Amino acid sequence: MPTNDIHKIKTKRNNLYLRVAEGHFATNYSHSNYYIDVAAQKSRYSEAKAVAEELCSGYNYDTTIVDTILCLDGTEVIGTCLANELTKQSFTNINAHQTIYVVTPEITNGSQMLFRDNIAPMIKGKHVLVLAVSVASGSTAKAAIEAVRYYGGEVVGIASIFATAKECAGYSVNSVFNPNDLDGYFNTPPHECPLCKQNKKIDALINCYGYSKIK
Repeated sequence: MPTNDIHKIKTKRNNLYLRVAEGHFATNYSHSNYYIDVAAQKSRYSEAKAVAEELCSGYNYDTTIVDTILCLDGTEVIGTCLANELTKQSFTNINAHQTIYVVTPEITNGSQMLFRDNIAPMIKGKHVLVLAVSVASGSTAKAAIEAVRYYGGEVVGIASIFATAKECAGYSVNSVFNPNDLDGYFNTPPHECPLCKQNKKIDALINCYGYSKIK
């Protein structure tokens, strides 16, 4: 596993932590010196609710319109909690049923996102908030934005547990955590990785589902 054990970074909210480990990690697109473990936030109700409450505080009650939350990377529990918070706080909502749809895309073998005919109406003509685990390289978020546009929806923003930028593809990114919470954090293309240049071996391959240790 990583060079150090997973440890928690606390916030002012109860049940809201960032769990991280330091080491040398690789995704399909980048290398990083931190592994961010969000399994608990995605699957434990109390932590998902805390994430949703924190994200909700980043939106303006008077001007934010959200009809659909598009959940990426297994964030459906957080998305459901966020939908509850947005409706509870009397956010502007213009869909016919005065509610919020919580949907996930289908991923093709070519890594494209699609919505079947019974799901597409929840995107078309709707104000869509994209919800992701993290926004680092931005490749997944950008793919989601393209899919929403293709199906006739309007992206109103991006929300995530962790993000390295405040903007992606021209849309604002609202995150709970950012690199300021991680001492010396970096996320770079593989050929620019400082750990690779020091000939340090990769500890694990990581994605939104977890890690696979390299022995």
